[in-house]
Amino acid sequence: MEQNQTGATSELVAAQEGCCLTRCTRAPSYAAASEALPHSSHPPAQCRILQCRRRDDRGNVGDWVRREIGMGKKVIGIVSVSLLPVESGADISLGFFIGLLKALLAAVFMNVYVVGLNQLFDIEIDKVNKPSLPLASGEFSLETGAVIVAIFCIMSFTMGVQSRSPPLLSALLSSFFLGSAYSIKLPFLRWKQNAFLAASCILCVRAVVVQLAFFMHMQRYVLGRPVTLTKPVVFATAFMCFFSAVIALFKDIPDVEGDRHFGIKSLSVSLGQEKVFWLCIKLLSTAYAAAIMVGASSPNKYKGTLTMLGHGFLASILWIRAKSINIENKESVTAFYMFIWKLFYAEYFLIPFVH
Repeated sequence: MEQNQTGATSELVAAQEGCCLTRCTRAPSYAAASEALPHSSHPPAQCRILQCRRRDDRGNVGDWVRREIGMGKKVIGIVSVSLLPVESGADISLGFFIGLLKALLAAVFMNVYVVGLNQLFDIEIDKVNKPSLPLASGEFSLETGAVIVAIFCIMSFTMGVQSRSPPLLSALLSSFFLGSAYSIKLPFLRWKQNAFLAASCILCVRAVVVQLAFFMHMQRYVLGRPVTLTKPVVFATAFMCFFSAVIALFKDIPDVEGDRHFGIKSLSVSLGQEKVFWLCIKLLSTAYAAAIMVGASSPNKYKGTLTMLGHGFLASILWIRAKSINIENKESVTAFYMFIWKLFYAEYFLIPFVH
């Protein structure tokens, strides 16, 4: 009886405070439950009532968009690739910035669609793997998420059509179809359940589409030059193929528990977390070694030296961090995954020095 009173009291307190009762075990007595009231300075360890945001969807949409798409990082990658066709300072004009801004907005809007769509179809999985995500945590409703996804998809395609740039529109269409096939639960879709198809989706978009499409968009439809693939963009595409493959494999390492429960046969589920982890490290090491060789063969000694030193430095940091990770600790693995993303975007600062 006391336990039931305790549970009711805890839930009442949470309701009065406009909070979510995120994790609560029954306290041994009504007296202990009374300590959980807002006026108490010593809440019991057995019952943790964690304050959370009110479910006001309108106030959370902007925060969610900024948080989920990593806007600053996306901008770094696209800007870096878009600068590769620039041959002189005269190319940097108002028209250049307008063309770049339009491409950026279209890409960011499409990324909101892809990320949001995945969360719409992964709510139950995310409750296990990523309970802090807005839909999994109940921060806002499924209907609100669907509206956000639809609106940003429409805005992205609208900007793509208005640009009259086939490369940009092709990039948006590729992201749309691959992102949809990756997440949607329909026959012949839901490619994320297959390790090869999941990796292929991520590799195609991040390694090939982003590099080539935005390069050609800026070169042909902003600067008005014929399309000519240069050494830096070829290097960027090849290098990012390695990185994208690693990201596709590594992202499943901390999610093994939820993936196994819901029947998603990722490589981490099939081979084990440790084997996939070291496979990723070796793939990245191979990419860095190749980049150092490219720098060594550069006719420009200044750029070649920066290319070698930069990639050597990043490779060293990678191995130092890899040796200190606890593969059994989900937080440790997740932190390392975020570190790989930092390496991914750090590469965009080195690509312009490839010559």
